[in-house]
Amino acid sequence: MMFMNKKYFLIVILFIVFIYSSYHLILWGIDNNHTKVINDTIKENIKIKNLSNNNELINAPDNKKDDIYKFQDESFLEVDFNDLININDEVVGYIQVNGTIIDYPIVKTIDNSYYLTHSFDKSKSKAGWIFLDYRNNLDTLNYNTIIYGHRRKDNSMFGSLKNVLEENWFSDLNNHLIKISTPKYNYIFLIFSVYHIPKENYYIKTYFKTRDDYNEFINIITKRSIFNFNTYVNVKDKILTLSSCYGDNERVVAHAKLIKEQKREN
Repeated sequence: MMFMNKKYFLIVILFIVFIYSSYHLILWGIDNNHTKVINDTIKENIKIKNLSNNNELINAPDNKKDDIYKFQDESFLEVDFNDLININDEVVGYIQVNGTIIDYPIVKTIDNSYYLTHSFDKSKSKAGWIFLDYRNNLDTLNYNTIIYGHRRKDNSMFGSLKNVLEENWFSDLNNHLIKISTPKYNYIFLIFSVYHIPKENYYIKTYFKTRDDYNEFINIITKRSIFNFNTYVNVKDKILTLSSCYGDNERVVAHAKLIKEQKREN
């Protein structure tokens, strides 16, 4: 009798686990479908241009072999934000990351938690959205500007950011570019460090008391990189940081420096 009771108890536990897992799979599927619908709507209506430019490189080093010189004539990404603002008035920019499928509007609110659980249309969603750190401003760049997104299993949001840890991603120089458009500026950034690390607050600092503090920050995040980029960075550079989950308690991180800037004519 005791053996039968244990057997039935185990069956009940397994049944509960099955129901719980099925419930969360259904929710995951609903979130994915909702996110896809929103993103498809954005892609169908958004107007994007590639603008050629003669803008000078920002803080270019004397070493002409630095990878920055490969992108002297790189075109800017420029986005018409009118339709996006009609959907969400908290949109502050648009980002494309080469070598990934990251191609999304960027939003910002008063904290770093809201868009972990809300989609671009502000509906509840575990997929969240791509968002700017509330301490940053894309039109007056901090020394470290941070953008976050969930690592989704279907590679949506920042799910494909993990690509930066692969040798085949690194070996293609064109993958090292990040382009951002805002209502006032267009930017091009060049990646100089990628890694994964246990969850911490150091790499998401936005304020540095002294140039020495900032220089130390640059040295630390550069040395963390799993690849050796041919890109020199110093205290005159502005840094862009992309951050997402890597496993349960780690983060995948990409750091890039601003190499081109264009003020929009509108």
